[in-house]
This record gives sequence, structure tokens and C-alpha cells, in this order.
Amino acid sequence: MTEAALPLPGGSAGATVALRPILCAVGLGPPAWFERVPGRGAALRAFGVGVPRDQLARVPVVAFLVEHPTAGPLLIDTGFGRGVAEKSLREVGPVNALLFRGGVEMRPDQTVAAQLSGGGVDPSAIGLIVMTHLHFDHAGGLRDFPGATVLVSEREWAAAHRRSAPFAGYVSGHLDERLEYRTLDFGAARPSGGFERTLDVFGDGSVVLAYTPGHSAGHLSVMLRLREREVLVAGDAVYTLATLRGERRPFHTADPKAFEHSLRQLRAFDRAHPDAVVIPSHDMGAWRQLAERYE
Repeated sequence: MTEAALPLPGGSAGATVALRPILCAVGLGPPAWFERVPGRGAALRAFGVGVPRDQLARVPVVAFLVEHPTAGPLLIDTGFGRGVAEKSLREVGPVNALLFRGGVEMRPDQTVAAQLSGGGVDPSAIGLIVMTHLHFDHAGGLRDFPGATVLVSEREWAAAHRRSAPFAGYVSGHLDERLEYRTLDFGAARPSGGFERTLDVFGDGSVVLAYTPGHSAGHLSVMLRLREREVLVAGDAVYTLATLRGERRPFHTADPKAFEHSLRQLRAFDRAHPDAVVIPSHDMGAWRQLAERYE
């Protein structure tokens, strides 16, 4: 595995990007997994035991197309692959299937690659993919972009290759060997935007990666500079805005202490950028408020 040499080519002074959020599926899962409930039955409710189907949460599974004026198009995450639409349990893994125990609503034409093609973007033009992390609902579509270079934090790459990875949200088959993977070392990263450790992808401030571990071992979030505002793609650093701006917490995190530390930084960004669009991965209410495109 090779470490990424940043900044990547293609940056331009003062560049701003455009952003297109992409909804590729909706999972039906226990609300208490995403926002923990108090009491002795917390674990049972988090796994949906005794939760009627009509009380399951509708959970978006998402990705993002970023258009850079000189570096070209890139993706943040890849959502589910086609196999989920075809009801393949192998695509999510039997353990992960518990998270969406109510099933997944997805058609084959909802994969990220299919939606890009339908929107006039050739999937083969995607030369770069930034992964917030490598869990099954974010990395499932990687195989649709075999010519891309994938940026992922060093610690996340290591976590996805542990023997325990299948029990921690990872599916090894998602990491298509045809792609070029480049790891990110945040050890010497600089502070920016309220975050302690950040890396500038193109060296022009348009796409900046913030180290936000906790949900997973090497999770990162992405700050984007648009013409009139900033966007923070928070990934699973917060499932919902109720965690970012309230006291809700998810039922489980890989590292609770790191999660809280990252949450304080996310909140610092949110306070310092009141006009920014902050996007958590699995908040359907927040997702419905998003525009089709941001410039």
C-alpha cells in the first residue's frame, strides 16, 4: 500500500467546487441504532428487537459527486453496489444485515454509477474517490469505478483488513483490487476550520479532509468550498443532526472517546460556519432538505 502524495495535481488558486448529493438506497433500520435510547433495553431496541416494522427508521444510503473546475469530477463514498438491488446478502454481509433488518429499498438504476450516467457523467471519468470510511454502505459501489484512485486514511485501511473486520461493518469483497488505493497519514496534518488535523487534497483549499475518527478507526469528513458557502460532508462522524446539535448519541462507535473528540471539532466547525451546509450520512430529515445541486 502506497501513501498518497498530496497535494494531487489539478488544483487551481481560488478554486470552488460544485456538489451533487446522490441517494442510492433507503434502508429500514432500528431508530435506536442511530440515536440511542436510555434504559435497560437499549441494546435490544438498537438491534430492532420488539420494534414493529412501521416504527423502523428510513435511513438514506448516500454518496456525493464533486466537480472541480480543473481537477475534474470526484466522488465522496460510493453507496451500495448493484448486488443490493438484486437482494444479494453477500453485498452487505450477514452481520451488517441486522442494521437494515427491515430491508433495503433500491433499484439497479440507483447505483451511483447508473445515476452518474443518467446525469451525463461518464463513470469512467471519475479518477478520484475519497472514502469517509470503508463500511459496507459506503464502499459497496467501488467496483463500478475500476480506473479510479481511492483515498482512505491509513488507520481505516488497516481496520478494514483486520481479522475482525467482517464483524465491524466491513465487507472485503468491496475493496476491488483493480482500483489504486492510496492511504492518508494525518500524523503531520494541519489544523483548519475547527479541526485539529486536516489535509488539502489539491492544495487550493477547495477539498479539505478532516480527521474525525470514532465511528470507525480512521473515519474522515470532507470540507468543500463552494462559491457562496461551505459544505461539510460529515459522513458517519455523526449519523444525524440531533447528535451534532443536540445530545443524541449512536448506540455503538468503534472508539467512544475518539468519537466525542471528533464531535467537539464538528461542533466547532458548525458554530464557526453558520451558513455552511452540514450533511450527516443517515439523517433522512436532513437529506430531504438538501438541494439537488450546490455551486
